Amino acid sequence: MLRLVIRLLLAWAVHFLTASGAVLGVVALLAVAQGEFPRAALLMLAALAIDSVDGTLARRFRVAEVLPGFDGRRLDDLVDYLNYVIVPAVFMIASGALPSWGWAALPVLASAYGFSQEQAKTEDHFFLGFPSYWNVVAIYLWQLELSPSLSVALVTALAAAVFIPLRYVYPSRTHALWRTTYAGAVLWLLAISAAIIWPRPLSEIRLVEISLLFPAYYIGISMWLGGWHRSGPRRTP
Repeated sequence: MLRLVIRLLLAWAVHFLTASGAVLGVVALLAVAQGEFPRAALLMLAALAIDSVDGTLARRFRVAEVLPGFDGRRLDDLVDYLNYVIVPAVFMIASGALPSWGWAALPVLASAYGFSQEQAKTEDHFFLGFPSYWNVVAIYLWQLELSPSLSVALVTALAAAVFIPLRYVYPSRTHALWRTTYAGAVLWLLAISAAIIWPRPLSEIRLVEISLLFPAYYIGISMWLGGWHRSGPRRTP
């Protein structure tokens, strides 16, 4: 009996962790409304960190078996759409990265399509189409101070990429290079957070630009493991 109670508590704790990401999203929107972009960016990163571990914890504690009547994937999708799409879209407009709200409609509409696809994730654990990392995009557009025209071009291209069925690595589910990818993600998170907290001293060493190495690595392993050069599906090594 005690073991069952512990399993129930752990399962609900994991769902609570996932749901807490939505609270961070709301607080991030409030920070954006107040013009506190560094705080909003850090909240987006905190929500991203939660999303990076809650799925692993759910599988570790077999949450779906313990609470079969509660759809954790639906909860995760709801929170992700808020934090990966809505919050970044508002952030991009408010920070001046995009010249008008109309351009922010592109990621909102494209990702609504992407999140609704039954094959948004493949059976062998890849994202199909650009996986709506708009929070990462928004932070880089703000930190790098790209021109509005370049920002629009990048956002437009990535919105179109949602519809192109290329396979992107699902970091917490893809076994190949799992440790390397996770270590790189942690270092990236620490680096970009530090650049936001201490912008002046760290801008001298170009930490934001250096941190782009991890997104480049992510695209590289997605091209390799996802078999972008092949027309058919490719199994993970």
